[in-house]
Amino acid sequence: MSAAVTMDRFPTQLVIQGELCDAASGATFTVVNPATEEAIAHVAEGDASDVDRAVRSARATFESDAWRDMSARRRGELLYRLGELCLEHKDELARLETLNNGKPVFESLIDLKLTAETFRYYGGWADKIHGETIPVDGPFLNFTLREPLGVVGAIVPWNFPMSLAAWKIGPALACGNTIVLKPAEQTPFTALRMAELALEAGFPAGAFNCVAGRGSVAGAALVQHPDVDKIAFTGSTEVGKQIMRDASGTVKKLSLELGGKSPNIVFADADLDAAARGALTGIFYGKGEVCAAGSRLLVEESVREALTGKILERAGRMVAGDPLNPKTRLGAIVSKGQMERVLGYIESGRREGAALLTGGERTPVNGKGYFVAPTIFGDVEPGMTIAREEIFGPVLAMMTFNDGVVGAARLANDTIYGLAAGIWTRDIGKALRTARAVHAGTVWINTYNMYDVASPFGGFKQSGFGRDLGMHALQGYSQVKSVWVSL
Repeated sequence: MSAAVTMDRFPTQLVIQGELCDAASGATFTVVNPATEEAIAHVAEGDASDVDRAVRSARATFESDAWRDMSARRRGELLYRLGELCLEHKDELARLETLNNGKPVFESLIDLKLTAETFRYYGGWADKIHGETIPVDGPFLNFTLREPLGVVGAIVPWNFPMSLAAWKIGPALACGNTIVLKPAEQTPFTALRMAELALEAGFPAGAFNCVAGRGSVAGAALVQHPDVDKIAFTGSTEVGKQIMRDASGTVKKLSLELGGKSPNIVFADADLDAAARGALTGIFYGKGEVCAAGSRLLVEESVREALTGKILERAGRMVAGDPLNPKTRLGAIVSKGQMERVLGYIESGRREGAALLTGGERTPVNGKGYFVAPTIFGDVEPGMTIAREEIFGPVLAMMTFNDGVVGAARLANDTIYGLAAGIWTRDIGKALRTARAVHAGTVWINTYNMYDVASPFGGFKQSGFGRDLGMHALQGYSQVKSVWVSL
């Protein structure tokens, strides 16, 4: 087992069949700290041959007596222990997450808490996944078994590397599957470290494998591998569509949590101070690199001016800083490429006629880093690029509506996405009518960005299908067998 990570040591090797190893090719890729633009480590770059080794390892373990004979309760104990180990290593894991992603360590510690809770929650579910008896006609006993799928391939993005990995790992292992995890190449540290901790927790070698590498190579190999039974993916809608095409060759099961352009709706009767706080949390938490970010702020016309003033006053106090400083609340964009993408969208907003109210520029800290100022556009029209495409950065597009619930819902639903939505009003009846009218998998009322491991999360429309979290996720990692017994 590896030693704890220190300033001089990062998790840089693949984890396959319980061993830390280099890529078969010997290739590595460079991990950059987005807050300093400095290279901090060289990580083994897995390719199709490494993915094949990991899948064969996962399959062998899935078929082994060590795994098949392990009781569900014991699997639950191991998952619970993995959650405890994450808490024991919380400072280490949070630091790794911040160095990889650029988010403030304050946020990384929140992610770490949800990660540990996810493992412990699904540890509790492991021995409660079962079938039922069915009263069929005739002299028969009919019952169902809920069985694991086999080998699960999990592909997770760079915005929440730790917690989103746990969202896949937890239910997959609880149901009795084995797993091969492919983290984003920008943020491999915490995934590799959690795979090490799983071995320390007592999981058999091969139950949890982790292959770092590029999505176009290692990720594609995992999707196309004939011995992978399911792909669980979180990422962009564009990549999700490619995964669907590639997975069709082997008819893999899929769960896809994809992009979003979520509306945050403020009615005239809302608590405008609370709505202003919620609007900023909705778009600037995580630097806007959040699939459910409230990137479209839909404001009832009569309170536009009042709410805009409150939002701008608060946004003016948001200053980027060193992500490792516990007081920092606005970190660095994950990579140079993503920063340039965000700045490109800001330029398109200017070019198409939206009013830039604040921000709009790169703001290095001590002369370095991929930092972008909190950016707010007013006078945004529904057809503008910044109103339609997922920016994945700290950019808020403000639009107005009239006609109450009908007008709000019409504007909210004018998108290919359907991941989340926020509603702000003092009228609970209006809130619930709007919640029903909005096409989104999660709706927050008088709050935003709230998550709990017990509550399902996933999208409508081109935001994907299947659910992470809660008992609903377990359905995606198990299959039902009907058994008939003649009496």
